[in-house]
Amino acid sequence: MKATRKLSTMWRSYFLLVVLTGCVDPVTGYSNGKVSVACGDMVPQHGHDPSPDPPPYSITVDKSSFSPGDHITVSLQVASSNHTFFRGFLMEARDAGKPHSPAVGSFILTDLHESQLLRCGHTQGSGVSHRRSSRKTQVQAVWESPKSPPQRVQFLVTVVHEYKVYWVKIAGPVVSLRGATAVPTTAVPAETTSPAALSTPFSSEGCGHTKSCLRDPMGCDPESDPHCFFLSFTTDEEERSVMFELSGPAEGYVSFALSLDKWMGNDDVYLCVKDGSRVTISAAYVSGRTQPELTTEDALWGRAWRLADGVIQCCFHRNILLPQLENRFNLNQSYFLFLAHGRSHQGFIHRHDRQPLISTNQKVISGPAEDLGGSHSPLLIKLHGVFMLTARMWMVSTAVFIARHYKHLWPEKTLLGHRLWFQLHRTMMVLAVVLTFVAITLAFIYRRGWSKLAGSHPYIGCTVMALSVLQPIMAMLRPAPESPRRIIFSWLHFGAGTVTQTLAALCVFLGAAQQALLLPSPWSPAVLTGWLLWIVLVDLLLLIPSCKFRNKGKSNSEDKENILFAQLERQQHEEISKIKKMVLVVFLIGNTGFLAAFIKAIVCV
Repeated sequence: MKATRKLSTMWRSYFLLVVLTGCVDPVTGYSNGKVSVACGDMVPQHGHDPSPDPPPYSITVDKSSFSPGDHITVSLQVASSNHTFFRGFLMEARDAGKPHSPAVGSFILTDLHESQLLRCGHTQGSGVSHRRSSRKTQVQAVWESPKSPPQRVQFLVTVVHEYKVYWVKIAGPVVSLRGATAVPTTAVPAETTSPAALSTPFSSEGCGHTKSCLRDPMGCDPESDPHCFFLSFTTDEEERSVMFELSGPAEGYVSFALSLDKWMGNDDVYLCVKDGSRVTISAAYVSGRTQPELTTEDALWGRAWRLADGVIQCCFHRNILLPQLENRFNLNQSYFLFLAHGRSHQGFIHRHDRQPLISTNQKVISGPAEDLGGSHSPLLIKLHGVFMLTARMWMVSTAVFIARHYKHLWPEKTLLGHRLWFQLHRTMMVLAVVLTFVAITLAFIYRRGWSKLAGSHPYIGCTVMALSVLQPIMAMLRPAPESPRRIIFSWLHFGAGTVTQTLAALCVFLGAAQQALLLPSPWSPAVLTGWLLWIVLVDLLLLIPSCKFRNKGKSNSEDKENILFAQLERQQHEEISKIKKMVLVVFLIGNTGFLAAFIKAIVCV
């Protein structure tokens, strides 16, 4: 019995072990460097995504050209300004025109303790990897060219800092076969040193004459203005490459993009990212309104940077044509230019806090020099802001002001069969509803649907639109003046109007802080607050004369009141009428001034 129970327990243990083994995901570790399985895509089998940060490592070679059978020493080392290390690596040489093809040539080891040869592709020794997971700051290997090499060869390296932190296919220098008839405009020079430090800031001298410039604010000079965002580009004399200069005050990065339209997505992007006390310069591609995808192919050369007083500056060269690289635009075509900046953390960029500056027109990058203009806000959003402010700041406030204070001012004056105040009030309200509808439609057209990044602004705006449409409908269904239900209508009309005005004011405050139409701060909220106080002040101003004349009438005796009542009433009406007319003119001038100030600010954004 005991034997049977023991045997049963043993089988249950075996069964449980098998089940647990089948439920555990396989975890592969390659601390011994035998990573032949990763030779193709050069991705470690670690189960984690590569690091999005720029790699703190550099790859150098001792020759920029070779012949069949030549030896080239390839070095992988930590960048001089970084105090870091790496534990693992995989190094290959590939046809620069076909970066996804198998490795070419073979390597000779220089340090048998830290590196070993792998068979990547068709040749033994075509890859080099680590032998152990010790901390390293530099490794070397000698690459031997095959008998029939491609015309251009590029060295690619995957580097593992820690198990979860690694970089895939770091692009190294490109070396060329001697005597090869390579296309000069597409050759990428081998960069054998890390980016240099700029000794002096950029200057706007020559903008529009010797180089093309895009600046924010317009006409600023990065040499003397620390708040100047600056992009310039110049084509070399042989018309083979373009030199770019990029500068701006930013916490983390400055960047520019080449785009076929004024909408972010499918753009060729170039980034200068602050990483500690240095700046990394890299190319990327944006497939949509997402994080830029850094390219593994290094198409930039002659890189240099500068950090001073919170200003990031960098420059680099790029060949006009790069047909062998995906997502790199040819610079002999016309594009819209985007100039953006934002925050970063340890080299990882965050979404820009402000709408990028977008060039007004398309520009051929390698074309004649131009001084370009641009705007942070698209035309549709500018029209949205102008229409909404015109409707709310001028039309609605004026219509409400007239209905509140001028009903009895022109009792006999009519316009098209109705009293003057009513016609003015109704016409302005209807126009305000039409402008509000047009403004909201323009915003939806620009965003191509509902905006998920605008916070509560679109919700409040649509609520204002619904209430604005409800008001004239209520007015058309209002009871007759002598009807007992008229008081209900009056309170409903007043209450809905007050709520609409309050929400509209809140919506205007939120709209002025939207990224697509970011008005100057704290100027914008201060002026909006001033406009609201202005309306309250004028309302109070009209209450003073009424109270004054009411008190004056009460001070008279009963006899005098009976005798002078008619004369006093006429005198009061004439004086109040004059004051109200003057106040109305002042009110219209003030409202127009506030509206003009905001329209000017919108145009200049």
